[in-house]
Parts: sequence; structure tokens; C-alpha cells
Amino acid sequence: MIFAPRSCPSRPGFATTTRSRPRATEAGWEERWRSFHRPIRVGRLWVGPPWEAPPDDALAIVIDPGRAFGTGAHPTTRLCLDLLQGLEPGSLLDVGCGSGVLAVAAAKLGHAPVLGVDIEAPSIVATRENAARNGVDLEVQLVAPGDRLPEAQAAVANISIAAVRALPRRTAASTLITSGYFLSETPDLEGYERVERRTHDGWAADLHRRS
Repeated sequence: MIFAPRSCPSRPGFATTTRSRPRATEAGWEERWRSFHRPIRVGRLWVGPPWEAPPDDALAIVIDPGRAFGTGAHPTTRLCLDLLQGLEPGSLLDVGCGSGVLAVAAAKLGHAPVLGVDIEAPSIVATRENAARNGVDLEVQLVAPGDRLPEAQAAVANISIAAVRALPRRTAASTLITSGYFLSETPDLEGYERVERRTHDGWAADLHRRS
């Protein structure tokens, strides 16, 4: 597997995490589980679990952390959410959709159609479930590593640095948002110009335009 997970972008493989729900036999497990999963706010977007109430002025993205997928808390996801808010709405592809946080956010921001792809079947299921939970219309598709990706005006890819560097051979998108790598790493993408970089806690995300 070549893609990096949402909550541990340096690990190969798309969109799984290593944290699992505590055993129900442990005293106070549910309270500890809930206290770990806290909502985040990035600009207009709020991402949180079902038991938290979003503020009235936010575009809310509700993600159930019961599955071992990203919930939006990792710095790379936050950076992608930040850059997404600067794009003009249009067709958008989420490469390595995981739990669907970025795809759902794109739909909430007015992008359409929005398509999420992943190499792992459980990610497809999780993204569909979270799309339904948030009342947004997404297409979700299982792909194989190295496949040519579906066409879209823009793509967001929170994946490994190696997978990011392969994107120009796989997509013709005019705009790319990429993350999943450290501040010290810079993906120079053939046919694209990097026009913006944002960083947080040692991680980076880049905005690229077709040159």
C-alpha cells in the first residue's frame, strides 16, 4: 500500500489509524473514549463526533469515531481543510478518502460533484456512512494503487509523500491540495507550480496549480 493514513501520515497505506475503541469491560471506558475525541474548528468548518453540538455559525461535519479511521484531528487534515476553503467550488476528488472528512467538507463548501477514492474497502464503507450522516451526496469508488484517477477540476490528497509525487501521472486536475508529509519534505510535481504552503506542528500542506 502506498498511501498514508489520516491520523498517521508517515505510515504507508491509506486512511487507517492504530487507535481502537477501548474494551467495554474497562471501567469508565466510554467516558475516556469520548474525552479523547474532541471537536475541531478550522475557519467555517467544525468537525466533531455525534455527541458534541456544533456552533450555530459553523458548517458542521459529524464523524463517528467508532471505526479506526481519521476524525479530522491530525494537523495534515486541518491544513487540507484550511486550504479547501480557499478554492472556488467545482468538481473535486478526494484521493485516499479514509473516513470521508475532506470529501464531506468539500460537499459542505459547495463543491460538486465530489468523488472519494481509496484502496481499502473499509474506507469506502466509512465514507459512505459519514456522507449519509451529514446529508451530502458523494460518489465513492475503490481503486487499485497506480490506477488512473477519475477526472475532476481539483483534487485533495492527504497521503504519503511518495504517493503525492505520483499524482501528476494519475490525474489531470488543474488544482491540487496535497498533504500527509513533514515540513522538511517538498513534493515537486511535474506540470504543476506550487503556489502556497501552510504548516502546523511540523507538518505541511501545499496548493499546486497546473503550469
